[in-house]
Amino acid sequence: MRTTFDSATVRLYHLDSASEGGAATTLMYGPLLEALRMAEQQPEEMQDGLFIATDNDVVAYFDLIGQ
Repeated sequence: MRTTFDSATVRLYHLDSASEGGAATTLMYGPLLEALRMAEQQPEEMQDGLFIATDNDVVAYFDLIGQ
């Protein structure tokens, strides 16, 4: 992720690969730090499908936290 400062505006979303075509559900738009906190609070089975998008990159939540 090229933009990594805590206050970078990001989109936290869940990609449901089980749905037809993989539906993306936005959980929030806001600062990266807030998105990470919200992602951490989600159930582990949901965390596997979480992604964080900045204006120039997308990364899976588990990849970002090194899990």
